[in-house]
Amino acid sequence: MISENSKHTYVAIMAGGIGSRFWPVSRTNLPKQFLDILGSGSTLIQQTFERFIGFVPLENIFVVTANDYIGLVKEQLPDLPHENILGEPFRKNTAPCIAYISFKLLEKDPQASLIVAPADHLIIHDEKFLNVCCKALSFVNHLNALVTIGIKPTHPNTGYGYIQFETPEVASSINKVKTFTEKPNRELAETFLASGDFLWNSGIFIWQVKRIAEAFKNHLPEMFELFSTDQHKLNSEEEKTTIENIYPQCSNISIDFGVMEKANNVYVIPADFGWSDLGTWCSAWENMDKDYLENAVAGQRVMVVDATKCVVHVPDQKLVILQGLNDFIVVDTKDVLLVCQKEKEQEIKDYVADVRRNMGDDFL
Repeated sequence: MISENSKHTYVAIMAGGIGSRFWPVSRTNLPKQFLDILGSGSTLIQQTFERFIGFVPLENIFVVTANDYIGLVKEQLPDLPHENILGEPFRKNTAPCIAYISFKLLEKDPQASLIVAPADHLIIHDEKFLNVCCKALSFVNHLNALVTIGIKPTHPNTGYGYIQFETPEVASSINKVKTFTEKPNRELAETFLASGDFLWNSGIFIWQVKRIAEAFKNHLPEMFELFSTDQHKLNSEEEKTTIENIYPQCSNISIDFGVMEKANNVYVIPADFGWSDLGTWCSAWENMDKDYLENAVAGQRVMVVDATKCVVHVPDQKLVILQGLNDFIVVDTKDVLLVCQKEKEQEIKDYVADVRRNMGDDFL
């Protein structure tokens, strides 16, 4: 499948996160986007990259990542041109990341349209996903609009953001966004699900770069000034130095909070293509193959006895015998063993903070 006007269609894969909720497999020097979390044979960033091959020209795919991970990107995506790997000197959330690639493309190709996708999300039905991208591209190439993809919710998940939409005004199944809500509590999530006009926020965006540049000017004017002033230095030998000068001055802010929640030209496409942000071990469990007792196992020498609904992730060479556990996370690495109730998985971040405080960074 080829995108509409593919010559001017670009993809930015965001790959700078540290994935602390997948500790201890995900570490600072090897975060989850570079791991095969589900035991599928390829890492999450490789799956994301392969999804767009053939949809846009290879030279139109970019990865924005932390400077520390540039080597990992080159290693895992050897076909990607090295100049298409953009290094961030600091982690400053998604707004600076998106500003960087957007102003770079604006300088390179003023007609550019851009798909922004996280590197660490799971999408099961690629063709359905690309069909949604085609619909979004056609929409943004004819209207002044910023589009996000919303996922039809299946349960009141409290780990996702929610998008409330209005009745379609312009095109079938493309809805004007009414409100954004970050990770609600259980009661509110149940209310959202019952109302029928809320979607999960996928964090996948489509727009023309000139439109997102206008949005930065209107809603994050200081960041707009930083990037637009030195836009002519992007795509030149001065780019790296320019970015190193700009980033310390950028606010640490998400594109959702900085732009999408404030702009009045934001639309959402409801979609269902087997999506998960793979943010937690439970979301991994939901998407892994399971045995007849609903245990999901990544590891070649795992024996399960009287255990149910566990997620187990262990090295292939290690023999593990699991007996009597129900609804547990069991993750073993060369230096850390985590055994945690699935219902407590949101506390893994707290455990990571405790480890840093009590034992330093050696296990992170």
